[in-house]
Amino acid sequence: MTYVVTENCIKCKYMDCVEVCPVDCFYVGENMLVIHPDECIDCGVCEPECPAEAILPDSDDKATPWLEKNSEFAKVWPNITRKGPAPDDADAWKDKPGKAALFSPEPGKP
Repeated sequence: MTYVVTENCIKCKYMDCVEVCPVDCFYVGENMLVIHPDECIDCGVCEPECPAEAILPDSDDKATPWLEKNSEFAKVWPNITRKGPAPDDADAWKDKPGKAALFSPEPGKP
């Protein structure tokens, strides 16, 4: 099992999860984070830290469509090991559904 960042992270990117990850398996994109599934040790400490409830175990059906994106983009986006500032409008996007179309494949800045 691994944990997966889902569309709830898009345009929120709070990064509280990054601070607690013991193996630094988060990677940063322009408008969301992903978890490298081969690096995640399944400890689960990141899941309760996410204010947007964007992190799910891969056994959750809601995570399935995002598992491949996490794997693909963790290979090309930069690793992030410290929490940075959330976007100014993160709170406005936090509970909005249907953000998948807003996903950006562009890398972020660690």
